[in-house]
Parts: sequence; C-alpha cells; structure tokens
Amino acid sequence: MEYLWDASLETGNATIDEQHKQLFKAVNDLIRICDEGRGVEELKKSLDFLTQYTIKHFFDEEKIQEKYNYPDYTNHKRLHEKFKEDVKALSHQMILKGASPELLTEVQSKIGDWLLTHIKIQDLKLAAHLKAHA
Repeated sequence: MEYLWDASLETGNATIDEQHKQLFKAVNDLIRICDEGRGVEELKKSLDFLTQYTIKHFFDEEKIQEKYNYPDYTNHKRLHEKFKEDVKALSHQMILKGASPELLTEVQSKIGDWLLTHIKIQDLKLAAHLKAHA
C-alpha cells in the first residue's frame, strides 16, 4: 500500500506541508524496501532517515505551535513522543528480525496509517489555529 499526498492533507503552512510530503515518501520507500526484500543495509538506511526526519519534523512543528500559542500543544507533543518511541521500537525489531510480512504490516499501521490519521486530525486542527491567528 502506498501512501498518497493530496490537497485534503494540506495545512497551509509551507514548511509543515513539505515535511509531510517527505515523510510520506520516506514511509513509501521503507515499505518498498520491505516488499522487495532488499538487504539489511538498505533497510537500516531507510529506517535511519525516517527516524531522523521524523525528529526534525516534530521539532519544527512544535516550534510553530509554541510561536502561535497552540492550546493543544502539550497533547500534540505527547502524541509525537509516543510515535517516536513506536518508530524506534519498530526499527529495532526490523534490524533484528528483518523485513517480515508481520513487520511490514506493523510499519503500515504504526507508521503509515498513524501519520495519515495524525495529519487528518491533529495537524488540521493545528492548521485551523494557525489560520485563525496568522
């Protein structure tokens, strides 16, 4: 399953939207590597990029929330922290066990589906706040 970006996911903030697109690409690349059964080195490289880019994106997004006094900042940050823990744990499992069909399903649900849902619910709430206070 490939995750596709469309206009319904746009927040209106160019930085956030561009980073979201990069996260979709990173998740899709990881899924492709798993599907194609590529080696552990490619898997590790993809996981490392996804992990580091997620950290950067969350940091940037949280700075924007602070700048605009986003009222749900604490909850939003908590969701980010939980996601980072899940990605770290899943990455560890994939490095140890390889890209099994079970882990690929987890990548899709714990990373891809989470990202899509988070953008549609949490980030679009943030977008409404940013538009109201811009």
